[in-house]
Amino acid sequence: MSQVRDPDAVNLTAEEKRLRRARLPAVIDYAFRPMFLAAGSWAVIALALWLAMFFGFVQLPTRFDPLAWHVHEMLFGFVMAAVAGFLLTAIPNWTGRLPVRGYRLAVLAGLWLLGRLACLISADLPAWLAVLADLAFPTALLAVAAREIIAGRNWRNLPMTAPLVLFTIADLLMHLESLGVSVLTGLGWRLAVGAPFVLISIIGGRIIPSFTRSWLFKRKSPRLPSPQDMLDTAAVALLAAALILWAFLPDHRLTGALLLAAALLNVVRLGRWAGIASWPEPLLFILHIGYGWVAVGTALLGLSIFNIGVPAASAIHALTAGATAVMVLAVMPRVTLGHTGRELTANRATVAVFVLINAAAVARVCASWHAEFMTILLLVAGACWIAAFGLFELVYGPMLLTRRPNRTGEAP
Repeated sequence: MSQVRDPDAVNLTAEEKRLRRARLPAVIDYAFRPMFLAAGSWAVIALALWLAMFFGFVQLPTRFDPLAWHVHEMLFGFVMAAVAGFLLTAIPNWTGRLPVRGYRLAVLAGLWLLGRLACLISADLPAWLAVLADLAFPTALLAVAAREIIAGRNWRNLPMTAPLVLFTIADLLMHLESLGVSVLTGLGWRLAVGAPFVLISIIGGRIIPSFTRSWLFKRKSPRLPSPQDMLDTAAVALLAAALILWAFLPDHRLTGALLLAAALLNVVRLGRWAGIASWPEPLLFILHIGYGWVAVGTALLGLSIFNIGVPAASAIHALTAGATAVMVLAVMPRVTLGHTGRELTANRATVAVFVLINAAAVARVCASWHAEFMTILLLVAGACWIAAFGLFELVYGPMLLTRRPNRTGEAP
């Protein structure tokens, strides 16, 4: 597989030298830089605004009702920014092409910000303008990702654009529902919950065992992750099928059965990756924990359909605040460290980020189970969430804004 050179590498191609002479600001030198900053900052801002709305302190001028705005901005603001940063950083490694950078990257980041502002004040804008402004980013991201993969003739990874298609359609559906158009209730946000799971199941199945194998091999461990086989393919396919069926038939018992089967198969899959052996390195072990949330969330979602006391809200937050958010905070530090020439290990602040985001997920899942403690658990979950992403911004923000590591090679 072709590898893209680090921006600070000595041996640069002519094109890379031309770009260096252009003196691009570091923040638009690689997609992970602006998009990870955007994801982390919006995770803090949007959650703080949601809590303020929930407790009646503010009212936003948006066409979405408060809950719908919260769901929309977590999925299409926070998650999409993280997905964009990861995909546009990974695609050059898949294709051997130079990364999207400079003005093209600045335009993409600007479209993301435009969408956030449009949704925030959509009640004060013509409906069509707010919808177009918000859809501009996922549409542009899909076009750029597809173009890069096709231009690089990297047909193996072309299916990675499918979740971006789902995101775009789901975003449109949420807007149509908010405008009173007759669409299947909740279909948009359910598709958007499922979209990152397709990416997590596919890409997680590549990087988690690969990183674990490399780390354990260097330490001469007798146990290594099992190679990919039909079980992995079946786990991905069944999870995708179950989530798509849930998007359209969220209360059907067949959906519940498929979700439970997918959860079981993904537990078996995770168990083949030798995760326990990786616990001494938190930067690696957190990837296994994140994938564990995939199985937990999928199982809870399946059980919630059978009316046996599992709240649907708990299941959905196990998928979102659990699996998606934990995987985002597992991947963003790793990508940042690796692409800025730093050692791939977690310092104490990074470990604190991992602990805080898992605490946030646990508290939010439990909040829907215990009505009498819901308020305090929501506050705990919100505080831990804001602290996790705020700490990420403090620790990794300087790395994302500058090209070179400091002298020690550790996070500032």
